[in-house]
Amino acid sequence: MNPASDIPCVAFEGDRCIATGSIREVARAAKQTLDRRKDASVLVFDGMTGGPIDLDFRGTVDDVLARLPDMADTPVTTEDAAVPAPRGPGRPKLGVVAREVTLLPRHWEWLAQQSGGASVALRRLVDEARRANKDRDRVRHAQEVAYRFIAAMAENKPHYEEVARALFAGDAERFEAWTASWPADVRDHARQLAAAAFEPAASRQSAAG
Repeated sequence: MNPASDIPCVAFEGDRCIATGSIREVARAAKQTLDRRKDASVLVFDGMTGGPIDLDFRGTVDDVLARLPDMADTPVTTEDAAVPAPRGPGRPKLGVVAREVTLLPRHWEWLAQQSGGASVALRRLVDEARRANKDRDRVRHAQEVAYRFIAAMAENKPHYEEVARALFAGDAERFEAWTASWPADVRDHARQLAAAAFEPAASRQSAAG
C-alpha cells in the first residue's frame, strides 16, 4: 500500500477549502478544479505537518495520481515505532538497536552502578524524560504545524504577526481574536491545527478555576 494513501491532506483554492482526505482524494479534487478553471490557484497541505505538498498537475488525473510524492518521511505518530538503522549490535527483532553514545567518565561510572547496566539505565532515563516532556513536546509540535500552514496561507492577511506571536505565546484568546477577520476556511483550519498548542494552558486554567 502506498504510505501516502492514509495521510490526511487538505487543498485550498485561494482561501477556500476544496477537499480534505487522503493524498489521492485531495490530489484528484485539486486536479479536477484546475481542469475546470485554468486560472485557479490551488495549494495542497499535509495535514500532519502543516506544510505544503508540491504536486505536479500536468497531464490527466491518472498522470497526477501516478506521480504522487512518497510521503514515507512524514513523522511517525506511534510513540514506539521502530526507527530504521544500519544493522549492527543489538536485538533488532525486539526493536533494540545499538548506536554510539558519547558520555563523560563520571556518566559511565554512574551508569555502571545502575541495576541492569548502562543500556537499561539509559532507556529508563529516556522514557522518563519523554513522559516528563510529553506536554511540552506536543505543544511545540502543534505550534510548528500550525505555523507552517499560517506562513503559507496567511502571511499577507491582517494581523499575521500578532497571530504568530499569540501562537508561540500559547495565548488562545488572542489567537482566536486576531484570526477572526480571516477567511472562514483558512481561519478554521489554522485554529484546528493550533488547538493542541493551547490544551495545556486551558487545562491549567480549568484547574485553577
